Amino acid sequence: MNFTSKDFLDYFKLVVEVMETEKDYLCDLDRKLGDGDHGVTMSIGWQAVKEKLNNELADETDLGKISSLVGMTFLNAVGSSVGPLYATGFINGGKVVKGKSEINDTDLTEYWLAFINGIKDRGKAQVGDKTIVDTIDPAGKALEASFAESQDFLSAFNDAVLAGEEGMKSTIDLVSKIGRSSRLGERSKGAQDPGATSAYMILDTFLKVVKAQSVKG
Repeated sequence: MNFTSKDFLDYFKLVVEVMETEKDYLCDLDRKLGDGDHGVTMSIGWQAVKEKLNNELADETDLGKISSLVGMTFLNAVGSSVGPLYATGFINGGKVVKGKSEINDTDLTEYWLAFINGIKDRGKAQVGDKTIVDTIDPAGKALEASFAESQDFLSAFNDAVLAGEEGMKSTIDLVSKIGRSSRLGERSKGAQDPGATSAYMILDTFLKVVKAQSVKG
């Protein structure tokens, strides 16, 4: 599979739409655990990205620059803890594809593993803490294992998204151990973590784009 800079730009535009559509849902999840503003935060960050996509990045072909600038734009727009996490993820991924305008299955796998590892390194959370890591860690492990076996990004990323979804849903029964929601203790049980949910949306949106591209190709 060949994935171009235009495909990446289209992907980021679709994330903007998804976050706008799911803004209220993400806020509803966050009301059970925190300030109730996660959807608004994601919307603000991705609307800032949209501005970059429509202007500075409209004709950009360097995949590394696209990903890195998306990360920095999100960080500059969002003051909350999620800003540095996604910024690190997209900047890390950008380093893998720097200078390239078209990438293959191996590049795509390395990009998303760099994205996931960047977030994990920056956030310091562990699986079971009821955070974004409960989605991305199993997704990363599934992607790495599946791609090593198949050398096919689409099937491997499909496995990754399924694992991420399972991880996201697992947060419902977890007690929050990090951040504002940790003050709730046992009362944090029964609610799905909003950060784990928005992370799943970012991965799932990419899967949809790759599936659509493979049908066209």
